[in-house]
Amino acid sequence: MSELKRTPLFPEYDKWGGKAIDFGGWELPVQYTGIKHEHETTRTKAGLFDVSHMGEILVRGPGSEAFLQKMVTNDVSKLTPKRAQYTFMCNENGGTVDDFIVYMLEKDHYLLVVNAANTDKDFKWLTSHNDAGVTIDNVSSDYAQLALQGPKAEAILQRLTDTDLSTIKPFRFENPVYFSSVESGAIVSRTGYTGEDGFEIYLDAAEGRALWNRILETGKEDGVEPIGLGARDTLRFEANLPLYGQELSETITPVEAGMPFAVKINKEANFIGKEVLKQQKEDGAERKLVGIEMVDKGIPRTGYHVLAGDEEIGFVTTGTQSPTLNKNIGLALVKTDYAELGTTLDIQVRKRKLKATIVKTPFYKREQ
Repeated sequence: MSELKRTPLFPEYDKWGGKAIDFGGWELPVQYTGIKHEHETTRTKAGLFDVSHMGEILVRGPGSEAFLQKMVTNDVSKLTPKRAQYTFMCNENGGTVDDFIVYMLEKDHYLLVVNAANTDKDFKWLTSHNDAGVTIDNVSSDYAQLALQGPKAEAILQRLTDTDLSTIKPFRFENPVYFSSVESGAIVSRTGYTGEDGFEIYLDAAEGRALWNRILETGKEDGVEPIGLGARDTLRFEANLPLYGQELSETITPVEAGMPFAVKINKEANFIGKEVLKQQKEDGAERKLVGIEMVDKGIPRTGYHVLAGDEEIGFVTTGTQSPTLNKNIGLALVKTDYAELGTTLDIQVRKRKLKATIVKTPFYKREQ
């Protein structure tokens, strides 16, 4: 059995009571004080996440924009320096190789922040299609990545920098940003994976622990706490943000997953998977991701079969008891013919069939 990888923040977990688990080959904290408490803390105050396991890939050199236009579904030509964009990288069948954020650092210089478990796969996919001669580097080990999320995130982080964070709009970033007691400059973007306002911070791996501790010290009076993977999952799920391997995979397209806004079929570039995705956007996909709320008592767990009568029509991608809504809810990929709001379906929970209703998503949306 191979040894689990650890982020630069690993030594801090014990100090806060972190309970580490194997997460895709990484030893990461599933929780500190409890998932429901950490979820509520992020929704009402601020939560600090170590997401240094995420991958970072640099694409640079002449032709970088054209290369990325071929590789991803969104329109990279719309980016300007200090802007970011959510996108997909697809295979020839329209299935999702990965979903990630592209940061335009400057002309012909992009940072791709990819899912941890897909980093090596993404790097190989990009390099195998590199007929443009651009430079592609996996620089994941160079970075620590922290996410500070919640309604008090800006006020807490602002105490540590002279950069006016209020000027950073959603999917924009500043670089470099300097924090007190941290030597190197950081990329600070107004992005996140919780449904709350907040920031994701990329900085030198050696400086991650220093900034982690400074944020927790500075934000103590505001109730900031470290947050584990468990609450990260319930937070993103309530906000209907997809998790690769569940809502997205190499056999699930972005259109099926309800994310057509990041698939620009009208851009000139003939990106990989374009024909399939174009047909799905124009004619409709055969499957659709829907929200479900349980009528009968039970939780719709990942992988459970969804039935209409005796016909199997799909499966649950994610399900839990929502800490915010206190309801048993889920996301399911089902045949489009059965995807209307208000439709009643059955979830196969072990030997029982439990009733559920299709409901509107996202389950949670913060007040602006």
